[in-house]
Amino acid sequence: MTAPSLAQRLADHIRHLLGGGPFPPPGGWTHMGAVICDVSFQPRCTYEATLRPRLLDLQTNWPDAHTVRGFQSRLATHDLAVAMRFKHAQKAATAHAITDLLAANGVDTRDDLHSWLDQQANRAALRTVKGVGPKSIDYIGNLVGRSQIAVDVHLRAFAADAGVPVLPYEQLRAVYEEAAGLLGHDRGGLEHAIWRSRRSL
Repeated sequence: MTAPSLAQRLADHIRHLLGGGPFPPPGGWTHMGAVICDVSFQPRCTYEATLRPRLLDLQTNWPDAHTVRGFQSRLATHDLAVAMRFKHAQKAATAHAITDLLAANGVDTRDDLHSWLDQQANRAALRTVKGVGPKSIDYIGNLVGRSQIAVDVHLRAFAADAGVPVLPYEQLRAVYEEAAGLLGHDRGGLEHAIWRSRRSL
């Protein structure tokens, strides 16, 4: 009898703790200012209590920023840190840099970004922005409906509890993707369900 694969071990742990689902994918945003600010300001932030209300306010206060070009126009005349009520210069700078990169590449809407992320070269271009790592790339994909596994500290802890050893980002993401396939779950929905379960601990 062979030992179960890491993906099977993780799938068994998911089924045991979370049940059989289904796990609906997170909706993300259609407002591109919210998409960019979400991925830029989210790291090390209490999402539901701190960031989400600010993103909802941004959509209300900057309705013209629903496109990248509209958001870029707002950034030219307004202080993003003030608008987001975040005193964090680097996170604001990350949002500015992502905006400029997307605008320079003709990415203006949610659908544009969804398609643009198909190309590995474009994903690599995003990685050149300070503050954007591999998790951010997968996370921004989820924000525009791509349904990916964005491995954060919560997913790493969940995998550790399942007996999965410490792995590099891409390898652990692949284990999660295989587990989702074994269970027949949407990748983004599974990731979000695990994130919610760990956040409540």
